[in-house]
Amino acid sequence: MVKKSTLLFFAFLLFIPLLSGCWDSLDIEKRANVLGIAIDNIEQEESNEQQSNITETESTSSTSEKEMIKLTAQIAVPGRVTLSPETGGGESKSPVWVLSSTGKTIDDALLHLQQQIADELFLGHLRIIVFNEEVAKAGVERFNDYLRRQPEIRRGAWMAVSREKASKYMKVAPELEPIPALYLTSMVENAVGIGKFPSDPIGIFWRNLSNKGQDAYLPCLKIMDNQNIQIDGLSYFKKDAMIGAIDPIEIGLLMAVIGEGQGGYGAFITIPDTKEEVIVYPTNRRSQIKTSINDGEPKIHVKVRYKGRIEENESEKVKLNDSDLIQKIEQQFSKRGKKSLEKLIKDMQKAESDIFGFGEYIRAKHPAYWQKEINTQENWHEVFKEMTIHVDLEMNINKTGMKAK
Repeated sequence: MVKKSTLLFFAFLLFIPLLSGCWDSLDIEKRANVLGIAIDNIEQEESNEQQSNITETESTSSTSEKEMIKLTAQIAVPGRVTLSPETGGGESKSPVWVLSSTGKTIDDALLHLQQQIADELFLGHLRIIVFNEEVAKAGVERFNDYLRRQPEIRRGAWMAVSREKASKYMKVAPELEPIPALYLTSMVENAVGIGKFPSDPIGIFWRNLSNKGQDAYLPCLKIMDNQNIQIDGLSYFKKDAMIGAIDPIEIGLLMAVIGEGQGGYGAFITIPDTKEEVIVYPTNRRSQIKTSINDGEPKIHVKVRYKGRIEENESEKVKLNDSDLIQKIEQQFSKRGKKSLEKLIKDMQKAESDIFGFGEYIRAKHPAYWQKEINTQENWHEVFKEMTIHVDLEMNINKTGMKAK
């Protein structure tokens, strides 16, 4: 019989690993928390600057300018990030530190950046990655591979495309938020909340890139004269490369098709037989997408239903208590909306970019046809370009804002 002391000894050995605690812990003060990253193509003068060689030997360090990128990181400064607006006098110091480095890839550039910082870089608080438009047009897959491999990066972070140099977005100073990266993230997330942009964080963007029957998109940003930032449209992709952008008003049409319910974009509607205008604001959107295969050709039928309200009426001549007049406004909105949506779909067909995800509907509803006739994203782009897509759009105004007499 095994002695009791022997059993206790082995039981003690089993518990030893649990006594190690957080052996790999690192205090937050000893981390360089990266809040935002911007990626640009390298400029001629920057390529001539000397930088310590970290990842290559001298014999293999010849790299063309097209392969090199400039990475600009926004790093939180411990002790300066406040939870509320600062009050009182005194000299204010920036809560972030902006540094740049160059490299062939994100990993290469971050390794060079680490040489400039004493603390270890930490990507767990990364909120946004901004690509310059030219970088996005060259393709983002070479960056996605590194980002996907990093367990620290949250799938709820955002990517965006910039009209200007992406590095400028790490240095802007908006009045409402002292930390530019947090301001950018809040702006995009708030746009989603009020129905002005579809939910598209990194996780969804990567999923759309991986889908065979859908193409991805990202918010397109622009810096205004007074240092504020606006969403200047939606950048659409073919495979992993950006190929164009749609206007902000067209984002609402895309959101209606993909089923983003909350409205967010109003439109001026001219009342028939008059010169008077009212602003109609959609408050709710819903869509229904039906697919069919006729004579070996896929077809799509899109039905979009809006609910909305009269947002503004500038003329006393327009009597909004007239049901016939409201019906005319609804018909005018429906007519214009259908025409605009048909144009957007045709533009995307011409560009061979299925940001609506119609291909995923075909793949889900007709798997045998997809497997036999399409099966790849390249083939779907060819089919999508020529396929027939019918559109029905209807507006129902249920709030007119009539004045009480």
